[in-house]
Amino acid sequence: MARIFGTDGVRGLANGDVITADFALSLAQAAAVVLRRRDHEHGHRPRAVVGRDPRASGEFLSAAVVAGLASAGVDVYDAGVLPTPAIAYLTADTDADFGVMLSASHNAMPDNGIKFFARGGHKLPDAVEDEIEARMGQEPLRPTGAEVGRVQVMADGGARYIRHLLLAVPGSLEGLTVVLDAAHGAASEVSPEVFRLAGATVHVIGASPDGLNINDGYGSTHLEQLQEAVVAHGADLGIAHDGDADRCLAVDATGQVVDGDQIMAVLAIALKERGRLADDTLVATVMSNLGLLNAMREAGIAVKQTGVGDRYVLEEMRRGSYSLGGEQSGHVIMLDHGTTGDGVLTGLMIAAQVAATGRPLAELASVMTRLPQVLINVGGVDKSRVDTDEGVRSAVQEHEAGLAGSGRVLMRKSGTEPLVRVMVEAPTQEHAQQVGEALAGVVRERLAL
Repeated sequence: MARIFGTDGVRGLANGDVITADFALSLAQAAAVVLRRRDHEHGHRPRAVVGRDPRASGEFLSAAVVAGLASAGVDVYDAGVLPTPAIAYLTADTDADFGVMLSASHNAMPDNGIKFFARGGHKLPDAVEDEIEARMGQEPLRPTGAEVGRVQVMADGGARYIRHLLLAVPGSLEGLTVVLDAAHGAASEVSPEVFRLAGATVHVIGASPDGLNINDGYGSTHLEQLQEAVVAHGADLGIAHDGDADRCLAVDATGQVVDGDQIMAVLAIALKERGRLADDTLVATVMSNLGLLNAMREAGIAVKQTGVGDRYVLEEMRRGSYSLGGEQSGHVIMLDHGTTGDGVLTGLMIAAQVAATGRPLAELASVMTRLPQVLINVGGVDKSRVDTDEGVRSAVQEHEAGLAGSGRVLMRKSGTEPLVRVMVEAPTQEHAQQVGEALAGVVRERLAL
């Protein structure tokens, strides 16, 4: 049987084959056993914080999770609709044993997911997820009488998260005009509120969630509406979140996209100048553009690279006590202020840098020159052989030699889909496309099923 946990919790079609109310209840009961604090026997009843994004399916799935936890003797703070990083923060702030977030992030509305945070708001290691999965096959705890868990609404969860964000912002946003796109998601209320409290003039789009429209034409995967709104309002910049607001992409005053790599470049240099970039090091994944590596080298900043996934970035950051890391997709982690990617915090930090320097975002982002990049997904192949097939390896080496340091090739199997991803960066888009298609052809031929 395949492992139920992916790179970011359990995710799939809500009410489909896996993500059902029964499954959510059983998973919560198993987590209650594995994640409860070990001093429970000394009179400390275990506690959990539960939140969700505004998907319709989150209503019944969160009810099932809360029921599963309480039936296993866990007291539950139900925080309602809040961003994923808010649930991570509240888990730490309330000294809860663990947190649970129901969201499928940037996925379309029919999907949903369940992910857990350990005590302190940290993502779970694989071994703990495996322990939870193994526990699902066992008899759940069934306390009775006064030992069952109690459930209470956490009415002040959003306000506590907003206070946390305001304390993290290094300066006022007074004088800035910002357009926010909340993807009709979990940050639809808190993001506009915190930007206004920080001093910005705010225009909001994509902030009318109805349970069905999350990520639909808005947010970090659909930037066209934000680009138009920034230009129309004459704004200084635009900020786009995804459905659960753990991502942030930006748009400069001309409507040009500023991606996660560029955001990290701007923040890394700013932190280094303030003496706040731990060990003058940034953590990024192997998918980050070569332009980021070049820009960091010129700025005297080292880059540690990890596998794809913000959890691997976070693991490396915690291992080396680094303060900044993230992904091209907009997951940016600032360990001085949070335990996971936080799109609202990232947006605030970018806006604060524009305000503090008086320089347009386009000028700040120009510290990095993005190399043209092509990503081709090759399906219908045996992805397990991508790292061992001699023909594929030889083709990659040949094309890398041809690029002669002016670009690069990355070949990797998808962690969630039956395909191989071919990524090529080169001095021109035409060159990158040519190399990408040639390598995709090799993969189809050599790894055909």
